[in-house]
Order: sequence, then C-alpha cells, then structure tokens
Amino acid sequence: MGSEIIEGPGMQLTIDTQTDTYEQAIAAVQSAYGLNPAAVTGGWPDAQSASRPGPETLSGDVLWEGWADRMLFDTVASVLPGARVVLRRLVELGGTASYDDIQAHFADHPTTPIPKNKIGGTLTSIRAVRRRVGPDNRTKLLELDDRRRVYRSEPALAKGLKRAFDLADARPGLLRQEPPDS
Repeated sequence: MGSEIIEGPGMQLTIDTQTDTYEQAIAAVQSAYGLNPAAVTGGWPDAQSASRPGPETLSGDVLWEGWADRMLFDTVASVLPGARVVLRRLVELGGTASYDDIQAHFADHPTTPIPKNKIGGTLTSIRAVRRRVGPDNRTKLLELDDRRRVYRSEPALAKGLKRAFDLADARPGLLRQEPPDS
C-alpha cells in the first residue's frame, strides 16, 4: 500500500455566498474535481434568478402604530440571544403569555436556561433596541401587565414577529450572536 503525491498546478475556487446559488457552488466544486464536466459546458444558471430572502424583502408598510416588518426583523436581529428566545416563545404562544409560564418554560430549558429572577433583565435589550430601530413614537413592542402578570404583544406585531423569525430561521447569519467571552 502506498500513496503518491502529484505536484502540479492547483485551482483556487471562490464562491460568493451573497450572489452564487447553492447549485452554482456545487457545480463549481464538482467541476473542479472533474466529477461533472457537463456543469462547465452547460453554463451557469443566472444567480440573480434565485431569490434569497433578506431583510430588504420585508414590507415597509405600517402594521401597527409605526411598526413595520423591517423594523421587527431589525429588532429580532439586534436583541441579545436570550431576549430573542423569550420573544420567540411569546410569538409561538400567539403574542400573550403569563409571566409565570415564561419563567417556568425557561427555568430548566435544555438549550437556553434563564433563571426565574432574570427573565425581566433578559428582556431589557428589547427596550434598548426598540429606541434605536423602532418607530419614533413611544409604542412598545412588548407590554408587561404587572397587575395580571402577563406579557402581551399586539396581534399585528406578533404576526410581523412571526415573519421576522421565519426570515431569521432562513438566514441565521443575519442575527446578533452572543458576545465573545472575555
């Protein structure tokens, strides 16, 4: 048994993930290794014909009190990951959930545990981001009714947040990640 290393001219392959389609990338790799010569002779499909969802595809139409889909996505993309998972849970529950249910859900969560006494603090990044990307009025994205101990988001905003999370699932690289450990 043995192996032989043959030296010769190499090939550098560059794939632009912003413009090249998945099919183009696979065809380029196959062609580089001689696995699919038809990809070279057949030409490239038009990269612009493949629609990649992005924030620019979201509507700027007002959903409720100045909030638009794009603002909601920018909020989801900018908040800290802990606040994002709590906000996602509220959306999954239709935009309304009791404080106790949210606490219980995240207290022993397998991937994102949040101590019961930290839920409110976890959500503070929503307020900070809202001031930067939300509408000019003082409309809140998320309300906490202290008397009833309920988190609530306007139904139109909950639907917009659902669209924002769908886009975030399709393009996770657009989201703020945890800050690096110091």
